[in-house]
Amino acid sequence: MTGLGRPEHPGVLRPRKIIAVHTSYASRAAEGGGRPAHPSYFLKPPSSVAASGGEVQRPFGTAQLTCEGEIALVIGAAARHVSREEAWTYVGWVSAADDLGVGELRAQDHGSNLRAKGGDGFTPLGPELIDARTVDPAGLRVRTWVNGELVQDDTSGGMLFPLEQIVADLSQHLTLEPGDVILTGTPAGSRVLAPGDVVEVEVDAPGAPATPTSGRLRTTVVPGHVPFDAGLGALPDPVTARGVLTPELRDKLTRTPVAGLSAQLRKRGLDNVSIDGLHALVPGVKIVGSARTLRFVPNREDLFASHGGGYNAQKRAFDAVAPGEVLVIEARGEPGAATLGDVLALRAHVRGAAGIVTDGGVRDADAVAAVGIPVFSAGRHPAVLGRRHVPWDHDLTVACGGATVQPGDVIVADADGVVVIPPALAEDVADAALAQEDEDAWIAEQVKAGHPVDGLFPMNPAWRARYAEWQARQ
Repeated sequence: MTGLGRPEHPGVLRPRKIIAVHTSYASRAAEGGGRPAHPSYFLKPPSSVAASGGEVQRPFGTAQLTCEGEIALVIGAAARHVSREEAWTYVGWVSAADDLGVGELRAQDHGSNLRAKGGDGFTPLGPELIDARTVDPAGLRVRTWVNGELVQDDTSGGMLFPLEQIVADLSQHLTLEPGDVILTGTPAGSRVLAPGDVVEVEVDAPGAPATPTSGRLRTTVVPGHVPFDAGLGALPDPVTARGVLTPELRDKLTRTPVAGLSAQLRKRGLDNVSIDGLHALVPGVKIVGSARTLRFVPNREDLFASHGGGYNAQKRAFDAVAPGEVLVIEARGEPGAATLGDVLALRAHVRGAAGIVTDGGVRDADAVAAVGIPVFSAGRHPAVLGRRHVPWDHDLTVACGGATVQPGDVIVADADGVVVIPPALAEDVADAALAQEDEDAWIAEQVKAGHPVDGLFPMNPAWRARYAEWQARQ
């Protein structure tokens, strides 16, 4: 029995079910450091489907909306218990898909991916369908562009599990119905998106006559404005500082010295928020931004062989850092090898990062300084990271310079050091620190005028009353 006699129209924009494959490309497996023995799957709701040319909202309070360009298979005939050899005859069409997802919602789903990947518009499909009978399933290519930059480029020949195997395997467990869509996994190069970013995905068959193509599937990211209700369910984890660090708050923090912020944090019981032992590569710079994190573990030769090469966690983090973010690197206070050099500093700078903070070393220090991105580090060292470090993972809680840093924490650095501010306290701490700065400036003027510091610094009630009178006149 074969899959011939398919309907002419698959109803691709409202499939009855969407089945997505987890890791399926060798390049993607290399990114994660693990290679699955068998394909595994999850479901996406039909309401997540969107057409080319539309917009997708990055949910309010999140920063980890990622794109994943994929080859989409549209089933042409009902398939149940089909063999690998005949499986492709049940595929009616091939197209492009973008399996969008929100990283901060992944843990709450406990593996289901419903909230992380099921949002409205999170499955753009199209714009055109390729007749599956005209292409070799091993000769399909998928490419993804973000703002015109090619970020993913791979073929079905690089998949761990051939497309026919995926169809046949699924048919062992459930009936694949006409119009059902299978998202077949994404290759290396998935990117974190920000509002304003434009994602394009295309699937084609370069070796086939006339190179049939899906055309460019185009989606624009826009900001979401409706916050999640903590009384109804879990909030994104972590609740990042992107919704907190407004331009106005960023300006306040830029005007506030780290010493003043540290004093206010201490008044609120937070005494372990200083990232110690770091110095600016170029004196006089300041950093204000929300944290994105990267973790190195001590070098072990077998682990460096599996995690140190290719598109490792270090490269992924530098490729993903977003405008206004600070890349915070945990290197265990080990400056005996570099955690970045000029090329990665340039990448972060081009991405619009606010700065880099590392308790490890920096190589190509003069070239890094010339890039123009503020860097605070524990020192300089000519050796590459493999001498001391294995790049392990990113976007998780890290320890840097003796302080715990979570993605989304607010980072402020100047000549006095680097502090970590919990996002929920940022506005209050900034306002209080600026108020204290005004007070200290007035006290300094009184000292210049010849008054003794006794009773003035700190102010006793009499001086406090005089200061209040001065404030009222301003």
